[in-house]
Amino acid sequence: MQKPMIGWREWIQLPELEIPRVKVKVDTGARSSSLHAFDVELLRRKRRTMVHFLVHPLQEDNHTTVECLAELADERWVRSSNGKRELRPTIRTSVSFGGDAWPIDLTLTSRDLMGFRMLLGREAVRRRFVINPGRSFLMKALKP
Repeated sequence: MQKPMIGWREWIQLPELEIPRVKVKVDTGARSSSLHAFDVELLRRKRRTMVHFLVHPLQEDNHTTVECLAELADERWVRSSNGKRELRPTIRTSVSFGGDAWPIDLTLTSRDLMGFRMLLGREAVRRRFVINPGRSFLMKALKP
C-alpha cells in the first residue's frame, strides 16, 4: 500500500484540544512534536495531574486563543534548536488530517519566536506518510 504524501508544512487539527486548525512544520530532524503554549499550569484533579494552558493556534494572531486542559503524560527534557535543554510538560492527544486521526505525544513550550505554532516531529509521522520537502499543503482539506 502506498503511503500518502505530505509537504514540509501542512494544516492539521487537534480535535481533543478543540483546535480546529494549526499550521505545522513537518520536521523529521526533531524526534518529538511541540505546540506553542503559554500560561501553562499543572493541576491536581482526582489523583491525576492535568495541564491547563492557552494556545494562539494561528501565527501572527494573538487574539484567537484556545483554552486547553489535558492529562499530563510525562515531563521530558528536550534540546531545542538553539541547543538549550528544557523540561517540558508532555500530553498525549490526537492529531487529525488527511482523513485520518492518531494519537501523538506533544510537548508544550513557548514558540512565539519560531515560524510555526506547532512542530510535527518524526515520531508523529513515522510509517504514515512520505514527506516531500519541496512541497507544501498537500493535504488540502484544512487549508483556509
